[in-house]
Amino acid sequence: MNTTIIGLDKKETELLTYSLNSLLANFQVYYQNLRGLHWNIKGKSFFELHVKFEEFYTDSQEKIDLIAERILTLGGSPLHTFEDYSALSKVPVGKNISNDVEGVTLVVNSLSELLKIERTILEASSNANDEGTNAMMSDFIAAQEKSIWMLNAWLQ
Repeated sequence: MNTTIIGLDKKETELLTYSLNSLLANFQVYYQNLRGLHWNIKGKSFFELHVKFEEFYTDSQEKIDLIAERILTLGGSPLHTFEDYSALSKVPVGKNISNDVEGVTLVVNSLSELLKIERTILEASSNANDEGTNAMMSDFIAAQEKSIWMLNAWLQ
């Protein structure tokens, strides 16, 4: 049998789980960056950004769980070590950032990296007739594009 229990091609599903694990790793780094920004932000934008970074990390936490559950649904195993996350992540790591512009720029750059991965997964999931992954990526992409637009407006 060349299909999974949910009727998808096994080879394509293995590739999707690898890509989803890469997305999971990148989201974990993004999430940790947001926690650091939330904790360390200073200056006149503190109140505004402290709340916004918390909103973003709460949203990321939910997305991380959705990604891991999708990997499990496809028959894979979600990565769960910092070693694995570091090896696969392309999201820039932000350390000790307290400046508002630097923090928001990090979020924009991180979201841009996540979008690249998600669009690749979207194409692969479409080709594999994997509507579950496809719908999830579409939702992620739409929300993150809006966030980038809003953050860029804040930066100007």
